Amino acid sequence: MGQVFQFKQFAVDQNNVPMRINTDGVLLGAQAEAESVNRILDIGTGTGVIALMLAQRFEDAEVWGVEIDDLAAKTARMNFDQSPFTNRMHLLHSDIFHWNNDLQFDLIVSNPPFYINSLHNSDERKKIAKHTDDTFFIGMLEFAAKHLTEQGSFQLIVPVELEDFLKTEAEKLGLVWDGQVNIRSFADSESFRCIIRFARQLHEQKTEEFIIYKGRGIYSDAYNHLLQPFFLAF
Repeated sequence: MGQVFQFKQFAVDQNNVPMRINTDGVLLGAQAEAESVNRILDIGTGTGVIALMLAQRFEDAEVWGVEIDDLAAKTARMNFDQSPFTNRMHLLHSDIFHWNNDLQFDLIVSNPPFYINSLHNSDERKKIAKHTDDTFFIGMLEFAAKHLTEQGSFQLIVPVELEDFLKTEAEKLGLVWDGQVNIRSFADSESFRCIIRFARQLHEQKTEEFIIYKGRGIYSDAYNHLLQPFFLAF
């Protein structure tokens, strides 16, 4: 993708950002859902694309993006300021684990870095990340357990190998698994990502399947329908 990606209602400058717009991010931004959404948090906002997509979808919500990387935070702030949602957007340049606040969020999302210091060979890729990665994900779950509203939802997109680990750790913190979307490239391929949902209270608790392509280089009808409100080409 180019340095500036133009969506229907906003643009995202990707200069100086280590993690650019990708399929995982836009799928999360287009699918994340919760009840009575008044305040949203995007952990590790990067370019700010997920936060902006959620601002477009939830027209009355205040949207917060937290980003630890200095250049990414500056880029996200610029993208927020230049968007039509600027009066509802907030950017915090900080480590989420050191952000002390009393805010409660109806929806918390994240497209996190999956493998921080591990998973270098084919055998290890079938395992969850090592200790440092475990601590990172546990920290996000702890933050969500503290800052979710009673009806709130914490949703993140991760490799399917992390599903059982996240369910176990979330339960320890009083969060319940509240369903997920399993993502496959093709109808006959295995799931490689999932958008997994946790909450304080059970809602629908359903598992759905999402297929990106119906043929090589041809997006599925579901993908086109999901991204049609955002992408100029659709």
